[in-house]
Amino acid sequence: MNDSKIPAPAILREGGRIVLQGPVTIDHVADLTRRGIALFDSQSLTVDLANVTDVDSTIISMLLEWLRAAQKNKRSLQFIHLPENLRSLIQLYGVAELIPVISTETPVPVIA
Repeated sequence: MNDSKIPAPAILREGGRIVLQGPVTIDHVADLTRRGIALFDSQSLTVDLANVTDVDSTIISMLLEWLRAAQKNKRSLQFIHLPENLRSLIQLYGVAELIPVISTETPVPVIA
């Protein structure tokens, strides 16, 4: 079911980073998995999750699939700025040792 009030997720490439924004739930994860893997064109990539707004357990399978695809293609993949709800799921499913996180802190917005 597509609720027009909930924004669709976005995934984009910014240099050596893949930036994921919006909800990452069962409604979107298959498309995001495919679109993310299509962006794996450099040796080392960092996935920034600071702007992920909503997650369910399917995000774990997406991250693991991305890691498998990166490893298969001899790429390095790491994650930064994991939201608290995602950190909780990673702990709940016992996959913390499988997901390379270099920073869990969400950046503080700069107010000018």
